[in-house]
Amino acid sequence: MPFSADRAVPALIVKFGDYPLHHGGVGAIRSLGRLGVPMYAITEDRCTPAASSRYLRRAFVWPTTGTEEPARLVDGLLRIGRRIGRPALLVPTDEEAAVLIAEWQEELGDAFLFPRVEAGLPRRLASKQGLHELCVEHGIPTPAAAFPRSYDDIERFAQTARFPLVAKNREAFVRRARPAVHGTTRIASRGALLALARDWGERPGVILQEYLPREEAEDWIVHAYFDADSAPRALFTGVKVRSWPPHAGMTANAYVVDNPELADLAARFIKQIGFAGIIDLDLRFDRRDGQYKLLDFNPRMGAQFRLFESESGVDVVRAMHLDLTGRTVPKGEQRAGYRYVVENIDLPALLAYRRSGYTTPHAPARASGTELAWLAGDDPLPFFTMLARFVRPGAKHLYQLWRTSRRDGGGGGGGR
Repeated sequence: MPFSADRAVPALIVKFGDYPLHHGGVGAIRSLGRLGVPMYAITEDRCTPAASSRYLRRAFVWPTTGTEEPARLVDGLLRIGRRIGRPALLVPTDEEAAVLIAEWQEELGDAFLFPRVEAGLPRRLASKQGLHELCVEHGIPTPAAAFPRSYDDIERFAQTARFPLVAKNREAFVRRARPAVHGTTRIASRGALLALARDWGERPGVILQEYLPREEAEDWIVHAYFDADSAPRALFTGVKVRSWPPHAGMTANAYVVDNPELADLAARFIKQIGFAGIIDLDLRFDRRDGQYKLLDFNPRMGAQFRLFESESGVDVVRAMHLDLTGRTVPKGEQRAGYRYVVENIDLPALLAYRRSGYTTPHAPARASGTELAWLAGDDPLPFFTMLARFVRPGAKHLYQLWRTSRRDGGGGGGGR
């Protein structure tokens, strides 16, 4: 490595909710752990892949749902901070954690290290409605959207809506406590929309978004770290080849592809809104009008962040640790042509995409290198722990997702 990290500053992987098979957390543990940074993580139990990593000093077993009172979650973080014994860098892996850290930064500031940002901004960015409003305000292309407040609103919207369309849960936290839909859902007709909406309650927490036809589109991702002045210290672009569930879930296969236009768009937007920290953006290139349309803004580390590393060895998590500990973040070009594969979901995604006929013209014909989400020669146990936990329940879950995808017809934006 052409740089060294401050090994006196540990890091804590923070997650709220029950999703033990999270490869992003494992990637962050490895990324900083390989630099000698003491690593800690919040886990559901002691048998998660993250807890089995050789680079993890300690797993704090703390089962959460993401629906707890914020004060209770803050108290839990502070207890963990006292057990670590020195200020640790917080690395959130979900929207709820990122929002909580921002909104309670005064209470957490003495025990932890994290980028300081306007307290309400991460919640607004994680909100589908808040993000849409920011995009309109700053001239960032985004799909047309409606935000119904009642069933009557949905009925009126359905009279003139253009189908198919996409439904998504509107807010962080609410998506865990009262989810209206199970992830991004393509709705084919007025009748299907009204039937679904009957179960959404008096105040439906959904966004109804324009559907961008997959045969006329291509999915892109941006991962970056921005400093306190909203300047990019590490910025990467790539193209998503496959996701699971198909066209609507988390990245299963992606490539690093240089895209200066997309990088400029992301940097300009971040400067306009004054954000600091790690971002994970999902955009869809609409071939019909030649625009990159922002679908999702995750104000935290993305699960597939290890796809991206500069020639100087910097990824977004390393960039954050270096910057917040007062060290220089080395510059370097991204490793164009690198591929990222999530082993447990890419095979079913591959089969589904072959049947759909979807292609990704910007994906390289051959990878210049491959980063696996789970398997690593210097840290093999998380892979085998994943297999042990995944095979039976994971197969059942994939089957259910596949049935849902077939019924709904696929489509939509990104995921964790």
